[in-house]
Amino acid sequence: MERVDYVSTTNGCKLCKPLGACLAFRGIEGAVPMLHGSQGCATYMRRYIISHFREPMDIASSSLGEKHAVYGGGANLKQGLKNIMNKYGAGLIGVATTCLTETIGDDVPMIIREFRKEMEEAGNAPPAPPLVCVSTPSYSGTHMEGFHAAVRAVVDQLCAKGSLVEDGESKFVNLLPGFISPEDLRYLKEIVEDFDLGCVMLPDISDTLDGPALEDYGKIPAGGTPVSDIKRMGGAAASLEFGHTLAEKPTAGAILLERFNVSLHPLGIPIGLRETDAFFSALEEASGRPAPERHELERGRLVDSYVDAHKYLFGKRAVVYGEEDLVIALTAFLVEIGIKPVLCASGGKSGRMKSCIETVTSGLLETPPMVEEGADFYKIEKLCEDLSPDLLVGHSKGYRLSKKLDAPLIRVGFPIHDRFGGQRTLHVGYRGTQRLLDRIVNAILEKNQEDSNLGYAYM
Repeated sequence: MERVDYVSTTNGCKLCKPLGACLAFRGIEGAVPMLHGSQGCATYMRRYIISHFREPMDIASSSLGEKHAVYGGGANLKQGLKNIMNKYGAGLIGVATTCLTETIGDDVPMIIREFRKEMEEAGNAPPAPPLVCVSTPSYSGTHMEGFHAAVRAVVDQLCAKGSLVEDGESKFVNLLPGFISPEDLRYLKEIVEDFDLGCVMLPDISDTLDGPALEDYGKIPAGGTPVSDIKRMGGAAASLEFGHTLAEKPTAGAILLERFNVSLHPLGIPIGLRETDAFFSALEEASGRPAPERHELERGRLVDSYVDAHKYLFGKRAVVYGEEDLVIALTAFLVEIGIKPVLCASGGKSGRMKSCIETVTSGLLETPPMVEEGADFYKIEKLCEDLSPDLLVGHSKGYRLSKKLDAPLIRVGFPIHDRFGGQRTLHVGYRGTQRLLDRIVNAILEKNQEDSNLGYAYM
Protein backbone atom coordinates (compact mmCIF):
# COMPACT_ATOMS: atom_id res chain seq x y z
CA MET A 1 0.00 0.00 0.00
CA GLU A 2 1.42 3.38 -1.02
CA ARG A 3 2.22 5.70 1.86
CA VAL A 4 1.93 9.44 1.37
CA ASP A 5 4.21 11.73 3.37
CA TYR A 6 2.91 15.22 4.00
CA VAL A 7 3.09 17.87 6.68
CA SER A 8 -0.26 19.66 6.77
CA THR A 9 -3.39 18.47 8.56
CA THR A 10 -6.47 18.22 6.37
CA ASN A 11 -9.78 17.87 8.24
CA GLY A 12 -8.34 16.70 11.53
CA CYS A 13 -9.80 13.67 13.31
CA LYS A 14 -9.66 15.55 16.61
CA LEU A 15 -10.67 18.84 18.22
CA CYS A 16 -8.66 21.30 20.29
CA LYS A 17 -7.45 20.69 23.80
CA PRO A 18 -9.17 23.61 25.63
CA LEU A 19 -12.54 22.56 24.15
CA GLY A 20 -12.27 19.30 26.08
CA ALA A 21 -11.40 21.19 29.27
CA CYS A 22 -14.50 23.39 28.84
CA LEU A 23 -16.69 20.30 28.52
CA ALA A 24 -15.22 18.82 31.69
CA PHE A 25 -15.72 22.05 33.67
CA ARG A 26 -19.32 22.22 32.42
CA GLY A 27 -19.96 18.99 34.31
CA ILE A 28 -19.39 20.65 37.71
CA GLU A 29 -22.25 22.30 39.58
CA GLY A 30 -22.23 26.08 39.27
CA ALA A 31 -19.07 26.12 37.19
CA VAL A 32 -18.22 28.58 34.46
CA PRO A 33 -15.45 27.57 32.04
CA MET A 34 -13.05 30.34 31.10
CA LEU A 35 -10.41 30.45 28.39
CA HIS A 36 -7.34 32.56 28.95
CA GLY A 37 -6.71 33.68 25.40
CA SER A 38 -8.36 35.42 22.46
CA GLN A 39 -12.10 35.83 22.06
CA GLY A 40 -12.15 33.73 18.88
CA CYS A 41 -11.24 30.54 20.75
CA ALA A 42 -14.31 30.74 22.97
CA THR A 43 -16.59 31.58 20.02
CA TYR A 44 -15.42 28.60 17.96
CA MET A 45 -15.80 26.18 20.84
CA ARG A 46 -19.26 27.43 21.81
CA ARG A 47 -20.46 26.95 18.25
CA TYR A 48 -19.11 23.40 18.07
CA ILE A 49 -20.54 22.32 21.41
CA ILE A 50 -23.97 23.91 20.82
CA SER A 51 -24.30 22.21 17.43
CA HIS A 52 -23.96 18.77 19.02
CA PHE A 53 -25.79 19.22 22.32
CA ARG A 54 -28.49 21.71 21.17
CA GLU A 55 -28.00 23.54 24.46
CA PRO A 56 -26.70 27.04 25.24
CA MET A 57 -23.06 27.06 26.24
CA ASP A 58 -21.33 30.04 27.80
CA ILE A 59 -17.54 30.11 27.78
CA ALA A 60 -15.91 33.17 29.30
CA SER A 61 -12.75 34.62 27.83
CA SER A 62 -9.98 36.94 28.98
CA SER A 63 -10.16 38.37 25.43
CA LEU A 64 -6.51 39.05 24.77
CA GLY A 65 -5.49 41.25 21.87
CA GLU A 66 -2.24 42.15 20.17
CA LYS A 67 -1.06 44.34 23.07
CA HIS A 68 -1.48 41.50 25.56
CA ALA A 69 0.52 39.15 23.34
CA VAL A 70 3.46 41.47 24.01
CA TYR A 71 2.88 42.60 27.61
CA GLY A 72 1.02 39.59 29.00
CA GLY A 73 -2.60 38.94 29.84
CA GLY A 74 -2.57 38.87 33.64
CA ALA A 75 -4.68 42.01 34.06
CA ASN A 76 -7.27 40.73 31.58
CA LEU A 77 -7.49 37.40 33.35
CA LYS A 78 -8.06 39.04 36.73
CA GLN A 79 -10.71 41.37 35.33
CA GLY A 80 -12.41 38.46 33.62
CA LEU A 81 -12.56 36.51 36.87
CA LYS A 82 -14.17 39.52 38.59
CA ASN A 83 -16.74 39.82 35.80
CA ILE A 84 -17.69 36.15 36.11
CA MET A 85 -18.07 36.47 39.88
CA ASN A 86 -20.25 39.57 39.57
CA LYS A 87 -22.41 38.55 36.60
CA TYR A 88 -22.73 34.79 37.06
CA GLY A 89 -22.26 34.13 40.76
CA ALA A 90 -20.19 31.11 39.77
CA GLY A 91 -19.67 28.28 42.23
CA LEU A 92 -16.39 27.40 40.51
CA ILE A 93 -14.38 28.93 37.69
CA GLY A 94 -12.32 26.61 35.52
CA VAL A 95 -9.51 28.45 33.73
CA ALA A 96 -8.01 26.72 30.71
CA THR A 97 -5.07 28.18 28.82
CA THR A 98 -4.86 28.43 25.04
CA CYS A 99 -2.08 28.43 22.46
CA LEU A 100 -1.60 32.18 22.73
CA THR A 101 -1.14 32.41 26.49
CA GLU A 102 1.04 29.30 26.65
CA THR A 103 3.25 30.65 23.86
CA ILE A 104 3.78 34.04 25.49
CA GLY A 105 4.45 32.31 28.81
CA ASP A 106 1.72 33.63 31.11
CA ASP A 107 2.09 31.99 34.53
CA VAL A 108 -1.59 31.30 35.17
CA PRO A 109 -1.22 29.58 38.58
CA MET A 110 0.76 32.60 39.82
CA ILE A 111 -1.81 35.06 38.42
CA ILE A 112 -4.59 33.15 40.17
CA ARG A 113 -2.67 33.17 43.47
CA GLU A 114 -2.28 36.93 43.12
CA PHE A 115 -5.98 37.28 42.36
CA ARG A 116 -6.99 35.30 45.44
CA LYS A 117 -4.73 37.42 47.62
CA GLU A 118 -6.16 40.63 46.15
CA MET A 119 -9.71 39.40 46.79
CA GLU A 120 -8.84 38.59 50.40
CA GLU A 121 -7.28 42.00 50.93
CA ALA A 122 -10.33 43.80 49.44
CA GLY A 123 -12.59 43.91 52.47
CA ASN A 124 -15.81 44.67 50.57
CA ALA A 125 -15.27 42.14 47.79
CA PRO A 126 -17.15 38.82 47.71
CA PRO A 127 -14.88 35.85 48.39
CA ALA A 128 -13.59 34.19 45.26
CA PRO A 129 -15.15 30.80 44.41
CA PRO A 130 -12.87 27.81 43.91
CA LEU A 131 -10.56 28.53 40.97
CA VAL A 132 -9.11 25.59 39.04
CA CYS A 133 -6.53 26.13 36.32
CA VAL A 134 -5.26 23.70 33.70
CA SER A 135 -2.69 23.96 30.93
CA THR A 136 -4.33 23.13 27.59
CA PRO A 137 -2.55 24.57 24.54
CA SER A 138 -3.99 22.97 21.41
CA TYR A 139 -0.58 22.17 19.99
CA SER A 140 0.06 19.77 22.88
CA GLY A 141 -2.85 17.38 22.37
CA THR A 142 -6.48 16.69 21.51
CA HIS A 143 -9.79 17.61 23.13
CA MET A 144 -9.74 14.32 25.02
CA GLU A 145 -6.39 15.09 26.58
CA GLY A 146 -7.77 18.50 27.56
CA PHE A 147 -10.83 16.83 29.07
CA HIS A 148 -8.79 14.41 31.18
CA ALA A 149 -6.31 17.14 32.16
CA ALA A 150 -9.18 19.26 33.50
CA VAL A 151 -10.63 16.36 35.51
CA ARG A 152 -7.19 15.63 36.92
CA ALA A 153 -6.70 19.30 37.81
CA VAL A 154 -10.06 19.45 39.61
CA VAL A 155 -9.22 16.41 41.74
CA ASP A 156 -5.66 17.60 42.35
CA GLN A 157 -6.64 21.13 43.37
CA LEU A 158 -9.89 20.48 45.27
CA CYS A 159 -9.43 17.15 47.04
CA ALA A 160 -7.27 18.55 49.83
CA LYS A 161 -7.99 15.67 52.19
CA GLY A 162 -10.13 12.57 52.27
CA SER A 163 -13.24 12.31 54.41
CA LEU A 164 -13.72 8.67 55.26
CA VAL A 165 -17.21 7.19 55.29
CA GLU A 166 -18.58 7.11 58.83
CA ASP A 167 -20.43 4.12 60.28
CA GLY A 168 -24.00 4.09 59.01
CA GLU A 169 -23.17 6.23 55.97
CA SER A 170 -23.90 4.66 52.62
CA LYS A 171 -20.87 3.42 50.75
CA PHE A 172 -20.08 5.31 47.56
CA VAL A 173 -17.77 5.03 44.57
CA ASN A 174 -16.09 7.59 42.38
CA LEU A 175 -17.02 7.21 38.73
CA LEU A 176 -14.66 8.91 36.27
CA PRO A 177 -16.41 8.10 32.98
CA GLY A 178 -14.54 10.31 30.54
CA PHE A 179 -16.37 12.05 27.73
CA ILE A 180 -19.50 10.08 26.88
CA SER A 181 -23.06 11.22 26.21
CA PRO A 182 -25.47 12.63 28.81
CA GLU A 183 -27.71 9.62 28.19
CA ASP A 184 -24.77 7.31 28.91
CA LEU A 185 -24.13 9.12 32.19
CA ARG A 186 -27.76 8.88 33.30
CA TYR A 187 -27.76 5.15 32.63
CA LEU A 188 -24.47 4.61 34.46
CA LYS A 189 -25.88 6.34 37.54
CA GLU A 190 -28.90 4.03 37.42
CA ILE A 191 -26.62 1.00 37.29
CA VAL A 192 -24.55 2.14 40.27
CA GLU A 193 -27.72 2.86 42.27
CA ASP A 194 -28.95 -0.67 41.53
CA PHE A 195 -25.91 -1.92 43.47
CA ASP A 196 -27.04 0.15 46.46
CA LEU A 197 -24.00 2.37 46.11
CA GLY A 198 -23.72 6.13 46.21
CA CYS A 199 -21.89 7.72 43.31
CA VAL A 200 -19.70 10.77 42.82
CA MET A 201 -19.50 11.14 39.05
CA LEU A 202 -16.89 13.56 37.75
CA PRO A 203 -17.72 15.27 35.52
CA ASP A 204 -21.48 14.97 35.16
CA ILE A 205 -22.91 16.68 32.05
CA SER A 206 -26.12 14.65 32.11
CA ASP A 207 -28.18 17.73 33.03
CA THR A 208 -25.88 20.65 32.26
CA LEU A 209 -25.69 19.73 28.57
CA ASP A 210 -29.07 18.04 28.20
CA GLY A 211 -31.51 19.90 30.41
CA PRO A 212 -35.27 20.51 30.31
CA ALA A 213 -36.97 23.50 28.72
CA LEU A 214 -37.30 26.42 31.17
CA GLU A 215 -39.45 29.52 31.17
CA ASP A 216 -36.52 31.67 32.30
CA TYR A 217 -32.99 31.38 30.99
CA GLY A 218 -30.48 30.41 33.66
CA LYS A 219 -27.01 31.84 33.31
CA ILE A 220 -25.60 28.63 34.77
CA PRO A 221 -27.59 25.43 34.10
CA ALA A 222 -28.62 23.25 37.01
CA GLY A 223 -26.87 19.96 37.56
CA GLY A 224 -23.27 18.85 37.55
CA THR A 225 -21.09 17.36 40.27
CA PRO A 226 -21.33 19.41 43.50
CA VAL A 227 -18.01 20.84 44.65
CA SER A 228 -18.74 19.41 48.10
CA ASP A 229 -18.89 15.91 46.56
CA ILE A 230 -15.61 16.45 44.75
CA LYS A 231 -13.93 17.38 48.02
CA ARG A 232 -15.01 14.08 49.62
CA MET A 233 -13.88 11.79 46.80
CA GLY A 234 -10.96 10.70 48.97
CA GLY A 235 -13.42 8.79 51.17
CA ALA A 236 -14.84 6.57 48.43
CA ALA A 237 -14.83 2.79 48.50
CA ALA A 238 -13.29 2.70 45.03
CA SER A 239 -12.69 4.73 41.89
CA LEU A 240 -13.84 3.39 38.53
CA GLU A 241 -11.98 5.22 35.74
CA PHE A 242 -12.74 4.70 32.05
CA GLY A 243 -9.92 4.96 29.53
CA HIS A 244 -7.17 2.59 28.43
CA THR A 245 -5.00 5.33 26.89
CA LEU A 246 -4.97 7.94 29.64
CA ALA A 247 -1.86 10.08 29.78
CA GLU A 248 1.30 9.03 31.58
CA LYS A 249 0.76 11.78 34.15
CA PRO A 250 -1.14 10.54 37.20
CA THR A 251 -4.80 10.32 36.30
CA ALA A 252 -7.52 11.60 38.61
CA GLY A 253 -8.05 8.05 39.84
CA ALA A 254 -4.32 7.56 40.41
CA ILE A 255 -4.17 10.75 42.48
CA LEU A 256 -6.99 9.49 44.70
CA LEU A 257 -5.20 6.15 45.07
CA GLU A 258 -1.88 7.75 45.98
CA ARG A 259 -3.20 10.38 48.40
CA PHE A 260 -6.12 8.62 50.05
CA ASN A 261 -5.63 4.93 49.21
CA VAL A 262 -8.91 4.79 47.25
CA SER A 263 -8.69 1.56 45.26
CA LEU A 264 -8.59 2.15 41.51
CA HIS A 265 -10.28 0.08 38.80
CA PRO A 266 -8.92 1.16 35.38
CA LEU A 267 -11.56 0.14 32.83
CA GLY A 268 -12.38 0.56 29.18
CA ILE A 269 -15.54 2.34 28.12
CA PRO A 270 -18.18 -0.38 28.75
CA ILE A 271 -19.36 -1.07 25.21
CA GLY A 272 -19.82 -4.74 24.27
CA LEU A 273 -20.02 -7.80 26.47
CA ARG A 274 -16.45 -8.05 27.71
CA GLU A 275 -15.94 -4.40 28.63
CA THR A 276 -19.38 -4.19 30.26
CA ASP A 277 -18.74 -7.41 32.17
CA ALA A 278 -15.55 -5.84 33.55
CA PHE A 279 -17.51 -2.78 34.68
CA PHE A 280 -20.11 -4.89 36.45
CA SER A 281 -17.39 -7.02 38.08
CA ALA A 282 -15.84 -3.85 39.53
CA LEU A 283 -19.23 -2.79 40.93
CA GLU A 284 -19.76 -6.24 42.42
CA GLU A 285 -16.38 -6.01 44.15
CA ALA A 286 -17.01 -2.50 45.45
CA SER A 287 -20.53 -3.26 46.70
CA GLY A 288 -20.02 -6.84 47.86
CA ARG A 289 -23.20 -7.96 46.10
CA PRO A 290 -24.02 -9.65 42.78
CA ALA A 291 -25.45 -7.82 39.79
CA PRO A 292 -29.22 -7.31 40.06
CA GLU A 293 -31.37 -9.69 38.03
CA ARG A 294 -32.61 -7.07 35.58
CA HIS A 295 -29.07 -6.48 34.38
CA GLU A 296 -28.45 -10.21 34.04
CA LEU A 297 -31.59 -10.37 31.89
CA GLU A 298 -30.36 -7.48 29.74
CA ARG A 299 -27.08 -9.31 29.28
CA GLY A 300 -28.88 -12.49 28.28
CA ARG A 301 -31.00 -10.68 25.71
CA LEU A 302 -27.86 -9.09 24.30
CA VAL A 303 -26.18 -12.49 23.91
CA ASP A 304 -29.30 -13.77 22.15
CA SER A 305 -29.22 -10.83 19.74
CA TYR A 306 -25.54 -11.50 19.00
CA VAL A 307 -26.59 -14.95 17.79
CA ASP A 308 -29.54 -13.61 15.78
CA ALA A 309 -27.48 -10.88 14.10
CA HIS A 310 -24.41 -12.98 13.28
CA LYS A 311 -25.56 -14.03 9.80
CA TYR A 312 -25.97 -10.38 8.77
CA LEU A 313 -22.71 -9.13 10.25
CA PHE A 314 -20.09 -11.85 9.92
CA GLY A 315 -17.19 -10.85 7.70
CA LYS A 316 -18.27 -7.23 7.21
CA ARG A 317 -15.38 -4.79 7.12
CA ALA A 318 -15.44 -1.61 9.19
CA VAL A 319 -13.39 1.57 9.54
CA VAL A 320 -13.55 2.95 13.09
CA TYR A 321 -12.35 6.47 13.90
CA GLY A 322 -12.64 9.11 16.63
CA GLU A 323 -11.38 9.49 20.17
CA GLU A 324 -8.83 6.83 21.05
CA ASP A 325 -10.63 5.16 23.94
CA LEU A 326 -13.96 5.19 22.12
CA VAL A 327 -12.30 3.59 19.09
CA ILE A 328 -10.84 0.87 21.32
CA ALA A 329 -14.22 0.18 22.95
CA LEU A 330 -16.02 0.09 19.61
CA THR A 331 -13.38 -2.21 18.15
CA ALA A 332 -13.75 -4.61 21.08
CA PHE A 333 -17.50 -4.67 20.45
CA LEU A 334 -17.28 -5.05 16.66
CA VAL A 335 -15.04 -8.10 16.80
CA GLU A 336 -17.47 -9.71 19.26
CA ILE A 337 -20.29 -9.51 16.72
CA GLY A 338 -18.24 -10.81 13.79
CA ILE A 339 -17.35 -7.53 12.08
CA LYS A 340 -13.71 -7.13 11.06
CA PRO A 341 -12.27 -3.67 11.76
CA VAL A 342 -9.79 -3.02 8.96
CA LEU A 343 -8.69 0.43 10.13
CA CYS A 344 -8.77 2.03 13.58
CA ALA A 345 -7.87 5.71 13.36
CA SER A 346 -7.64 8.65 15.72
CA GLY A 347 -6.17 12.12 15.84
CA GLY A 348 -4.77 11.29 19.26
CA LYS A 349 -1.12 10.37 19.77
CA SER A 350 -1.06 8.62 23.12
CA GLY A 351 1.19 5.86 21.79
CA ARG A 352 -1.06 3.28 23.48
CA MET A 353 -3.87 2.78 21.01
CA LYS A 354 -2.11 0.15 18.90
CA SER A 355 -1.29 -2.13 21.83
CA CYS A 356 -4.79 -1.69 23.26
CA ILE A 357 -6.38 -2.60 19.91
CA GLU A 358 -4.20 -5.69 19.74
CA THR A 359 -5.32 -6.67 23.24
CA VAL A 360 -9.08 -6.30 22.64
CA THR A 361 -8.93 -8.16 19.30
CA SER A 362 -6.64 -10.97 20.50
CA GLY A 363 -8.23 -14.38 20.02
CA LEU A 364 -11.02 -12.98 17.84
CA LEU A 365 -8.99 -11.87 14.80
CA GLU A 366 -6.13 -13.67 13.13
CA THR A 367 -4.32 -10.40 12.62
CA PRO A 368 -5.05 -7.11 14.40
CA PRO A 369 -6.45 -4.19 12.38
CA MET A 370 -4.35 -1.41 10.93
CA VAL A 371 -4.01 1.35 13.53
CA GLU A 372 -3.30 4.99 12.68
CA GLU A 373 -2.59 7.46 15.47
CA GLY A 374 -2.34 11.16 14.72
CA ALA A 375 -4.52 10.65 11.65
CA ASP A 376 -6.60 13.19 9.76
CA PHE A 377 -9.32 12.47 7.24
CA TYR A 378 -6.96 12.96 4.32
CA LYS A 379 -4.89 10.04 5.56
CA ILE A 380 -7.96 7.98 6.48
CA GLU A 381 -9.41 8.46 3.00
CA LYS A 382 -6.13 7.45 1.34
CA LEU A 383 -5.95 4.28 3.41
CA CYS A 384 -9.59 3.43 2.70
CA GLU A 385 -8.95 3.31 -1.05
CA ASP A 386 -7.49 -0.19 -0.69
CA LEU A 387 -9.58 -1.41 2.25
CA SER A 388 -13.10 -1.57 0.75
CA PRO A 389 -15.00 -1.10 4.03
CA ASP A 390 -18.67 -2.07 4.30
CA LEU A 391 -19.37 0.55 6.98
CA LEU A 392 -17.82 3.40 8.92
CA VAL A 393 -18.25 3.90 12.65
CA GLY A 394 -17.52 7.37 14.01
CA HIS A 395 -18.70 10.94 14.28
CA SER A 396 -20.16 13.31 11.69
CA LYS A 397 -16.82 14.47 10.31
CA GLY A 398 -16.64 11.19 8.37
CA TYR A 399 -19.85 11.82 6.44
CA ARG A 400 -18.19 12.95 3.20
CA LEU A 401 -15.92 9.92 3.26
CA SER A 402 -18.86 7.55 3.80
CA LYS A 403 -20.65 9.17 0.87
CA LYS A 404 -17.58 8.81 -1.34
CA LEU A 405 -17.15 5.15 -0.34
CA ASP A 406 -20.90 4.48 -0.58
CA ALA A 407 -20.73 2.86 2.85
CA PRO A 408 -23.18 3.56 5.70
CA LEU A 409 -21.95 5.70 8.58
CA ILE A 410 -22.92 4.68 12.11
CA ARG A 411 -22.70 7.96 14.00
CA VAL A 412 -21.21 7.68 17.48
CA GLY A 413 -19.16 9.99 19.65
CA PHE A 414 -18.59 13.72 19.25
CA PRO A 415 -19.33 15.77 17.24
CA ILE A 416 -22.62 14.77 15.62
CA HIS A 417 -23.66 17.85 13.66
CA ASP A 418 -25.79 16.36 10.89
CA ARG A 419 -28.25 14.31 12.93
CA PHE A 420 -30.57 15.12 15.80
CA GLY A 421 -30.22 13.77 19.35
CA GLY A 422 -26.50 13.06 19.54
CA GLN A 423 -26.57 13.97 23.25
CA ARG A 424 -29.21 11.28 23.85
CA THR A 425 -27.38 8.44 22.12
CA LEU A 426 -26.88 5.51 24.48
CA HIS A 427 -23.68 3.53 23.86
CA VAL A 428 -22.70 1.95 27.17
CA GLY A 429 -23.71 -1.06 29.23
CA TYR A 430 -25.69 -4.03 28.00
CA ARG A 431 -28.61 -1.76 27.07
CA GLY A 432 -26.49 0.71 25.12
CA THR A 433 -24.64 -2.12 23.36
CA GLN A 434 -28.00 -3.59 22.36
CA ARG A 435 -29.10 -0.31 20.79
CA LEU A 436 -25.80 0.09 18.97
CA LEU A 437 -26.03 -3.48 17.64
CA ASP A 438 -29.54 -2.87 16.32
CA ARG A 439 -28.43 0.34 14.58
CA ILE A 440 -25.53 -1.42 12.86
CA VAL A 441 -27.60 -4.39 11.68
CA ASN A 442 -30.38 -2.16 10.37
CA ALA A 443 -27.91 0.11 8.56
CA ILE A 444 -26.46 -2.91 6.76
CA LEU A 445 -29.91 -4.27 5.91
CA GLU A 446 -31.00 -0.89 4.60
CA LYS A 447 -27.89 -0.69 2.41
CA ASN A 448 -28.59 -4.18 1.03
CA GLN A 449 -32.15 -3.16 0.17
CA GLU A 450 -31.06 0.04 -1.52
CA ASP A 451 -28.43 -1.76 -3.61
CA SER A 452 -30.85 -4.49 -4.79
CA ASN A 453 -32.98 -4.11 -7.89
CA LEU A 454 -35.78 -5.92 -6.11
CA GLY A 455 -35.07 -5.38 -2.44
CA TYR A 456 -36.80 -7.60 0.06
CA ALA A 457 -39.65 -7.21 2.49
CA TYR A 458 -38.99 -10.31 4.61
CA MET A 459 -35.82 -11.85 6.00
